[in-house]
Amino acid sequence: MIDPLSRLRPILAWAALAVILAAGAAQSAAKINDAPALKSDTQTAEQIFADAPYGVDPVVTGPVSVSFKQKQQAAGCDSAVWPNIPTVCYPD
Repeated sequence: MIDPLSRLRPILAWAALAVILAAGAAQSAAKINDAPALKSDTQTAEQIFADAPYGVDPVVTGPVSVSFKQKQQAAGCDSAVWPNIPTVCYPD
């Protein structure tokens, strides 16, 4: 006689996997929906980084394109002082 539990184990394993995948998808969707609004020209750096009361330094430490460097230079990002930092100083 076959143990009834042996037939149920694969079903339970697949059901557990489905629950884990569904929870991961729900968490990913929540992160996307809770993400801050995209930067636009009408927002200030202070609005974009509202959770940083002392400001956010616009210095980029990673590789950036030549056009981005030119935009930063034209906007005067090196001499900008919080909260009057143009949003073009920050990478997308």
